[in-house]
Amino acid sequence: MNRAGALRRAARAAAAARPRHAEFATEGAAAGGQIVQQPPSGAPPVEGNGQDQGGPNQLHRRFSTLPWTNPVTLQSINPKILKTEYAVRGEIVTRAQNLQQELIVKPGSLPFEEIVYCNIGNPQALSQPPITFFREVVALCDHPNLLDKSETHALFSSDAILRAFRIIDNIPGRTTGAYSHSQGIKVCRDDIAAGIAARDGYPANPEDIFITDGASPGVHMMMQLLISSEKDGILCPIPQYPLYSASIALHGGTLVPYYLNESSGWGLELNELKQQLQAARSGGTNVRALVVINPGNPTGQVLSEENQREIVQFCKEEGLVLLADEVYQENIYAEGKKFNSFKKVARSMGLEDKDVNIVSFQSVSKGYYGECGRRGGYMEVTGLPKDVKDQLYKVASVNLCSNVSGQILMSLVMNPPKPGDESYEQFAEERDSILSSLARRAKVLTEAMNKLEGVSCNAAEGAMYVFPRLDLPERALKAAGAVGMLADVFYARRLLDATGIVMVPGSGFGQVWHTILGSSYLKANVAIFLLRSHRRSLIFVVALASLLHSCRVRLTYA
Repeated sequence: MNRAGALRRAARAAAAARPRHAEFATEGAAAGGQIVQQPPSGAPPVEGNGQDQGGPNQLHRRFSTLPWTNPVTLQSINPKILKTEYAVRGEIVTRAQNLQQELIVKPGSLPFEEIVYCNIGNPQALSQPPITFFREVVALCDHPNLLDKSETHALFSSDAILRAFRIIDNIPGRTTGAYSHSQGIKVCRDDIAAGIAARDGYPANPEDIFITDGASPGVHMMMQLLISSEKDGILCPIPQYPLYSASIALHGGTLVPYYLNESSGWGLELNELKQQLQAARSGGTNVRALVVINPGNPTGQVLSEENQREIVQFCKEEGLVLLADEVYQENIYAEGKKFNSFKKVARSMGLEDKDVNIVSFQSVSKGYYGECGRRGGYMEVTGLPKDVKDQLYKVASVNLCSNVSGQILMSLVMNPPKPGDESYEQFAEERDSILSSLARRAKVLTEAMNKLEGVSCNAAEGAMYVFPRLDLPERALKAAGAVGMLADVFYARRLLDATGIVMVPGSGFGQVWHTILGSSYLKANVAIFLLRSHRRSLIFVVALASLLHSCRVRLTYA
C-alpha cells in the first residue's frame, strides 16, 4: 500500500514539473486563425505564425476557420463515370431492393409477398440446380486433401476425381488460392481450346485464350485496347445488352447504333450496318469494331449462317474487329436453328487470322450451367498481331489473374464429360432437363404475352429472354411526363409497386419507346400471373387500365 502511494506521489510531481506546451489561448484562433501559446510563467506569450522561432517551449500551428469542403463531388469525379449507365441494375432494381427490405421489416405491408427479380439472367437464384460434375471437380480442387482420402471415391465420380487431379497438379502450389498465369492456367486454356476445336471443327490455339472473370471483363479489356478518344466508335446493336453502351462510355468512346429489324424477328440487315457505318465515318468517327450478340440479348434471335457470312465479309472489307458475344451458344430453342461461332464461319469461308480480326466471348453464367456467381469466362482473340496481343496481355497482367475457381469451371464447361465417362449419363440428363425446361418456358411465356390485349411478342429462338411490345395511349405518356419519367420507366415502376415483379425499362437497352422485363428462366407462373391479372382486372390492371391502348413501350421476360 505504501509503495503504491509513493508511486502516485512521484507521478504527480513529474507532471507538475513538465512544461505545459499544449495550453493555448483560444482568443487568437477565434480572431485570426492563429494559435497563441502560453509559455511557462514569467515568459511573454509567443504568437504561432507557422514558422519555428527556435524556443524549446514554443508550439506553432495555423488552423483555418473555413468550413471543410469534401474534395470528391459529382463535379470533380471522372465525367465518363457519370455518362455510364447499366439499366439491368438501375433505379427500378434499387427500388425493388428497398421494397424487399420493407417486406422483411413489415410483412404484409405491400400487395405482394415477394420480389420476383426479372431484371437479369441469374438462373440459380431462381432455383436452377448446378451441374453435379462441375461442382464435384471444383470442390475437389478447392480442397485437394480430399483427393487422398479413401472415402472420396464413394462420394465423387471417378472421372471428377481424375479431372481434379489433372487440374490441381498443374496449378502452382496445388491450390486454388494461388495466383495463376495472367491469361489463365495453362491446362484450363488447353481444355478450352480443345472444346472450341471440337465445337467448330477447326483448331484453336491456347495462346489465343484469355480467361476472365466472366465475359464482361473481356469486353472491357477490348474497349480499353480499341478506344483512345471519343472519336473512336463501336457499332452496337439496338436493342443491346447495356454492358456495351456502359463500357464504351466508361472508356470514352462513341457508341454507333445499328438497329435490329423487329418485323423480321429482330434481323440484322447488312444495309443497316453499311448506312450506320457510312454516317458515322462522315461525321468524323473512326469506327473500330462491330459488336454482334448471337443468340441475341435481349431479343432472342439466332443468326443464320448466311447472315453471319455477310457480317464476316463486311468486317473484312471495312477493317473492323468483330466482337462476337456468344455467351448464349447453348441456348437454342427454335427448330431448324443452330449455333455457329463466327470463327467457324470465317474459317469455312477460307479466311484465316491474317484476313479478319475476331474476338469471341463465352461465360459460365448462361447456357445450361448458369454459374453467375462463379465469375468465369474467356475471350478467344484471333487475328491481332503479336505485338498488339502482347499489349492485351499487359492489360490482363494489371489485374494479375482471374479467379482460379472460375477458370476451372470455364474449362469444365468447354470440356464436359464424354460418352463412356462415369458422370456422362447424369451430366447429359441434367443438361437436357435444363435446356428443355428453358425452351418450354420460352414458348409458354411468348404465348401468354401474345394473348394479352395490346401486347405482341416475337418468339424466342434462343438466349434467355423474350422482348414483347406493349401499346400505350397518349394518356400514359402524359401521366409519365407529369412525374418526370419516361413512359417505359413509369410502366416498370407501376408494375413493380403493384406486383413485385422487377423488369428493366427498354430505354436502358437503347430501344426507343421500348421496355424490357428481362431475365432468365423465370418462373412460368409469373407469365400466368400476368395473364390472369389482365383477365381479372386485379391490381396490376387496375393500376394501369386507364393507360392501356396505343404508344409503344417494350417489356422483356423469360
